[in-house]
Amino acid sequence: MNKDIIKFLRKSYNMNQRDFAKLLNVSFALIALVEVGKRRVTSNLESKVKDAFDLDENQMQSITAIVKGISEGVPPFF
Repeated sequence: MNKDIIKFLRKSYNMNQRDFAKLLNVSFALIALVEVGKRRVTSNLESKVKDAFDLDENQMQSITAIVKGISEGVPPFF
């Protein structure tokens, strides 16, 4: 999981950084720093995200592919 996936999930659920942080029980500053690349996504943060959104490995692979496609300029939906 990386900063782009964090931001994608947050925006997909139409959440601001404060609400996203509250849902994950982490600080707003952590989410803000992760999204700008000043902090990395730790295994603890990744676990909290997966638990909060009930994501399994297949869903994570799909999200990763979508985010990768978007970063390469490919529209996510055809």
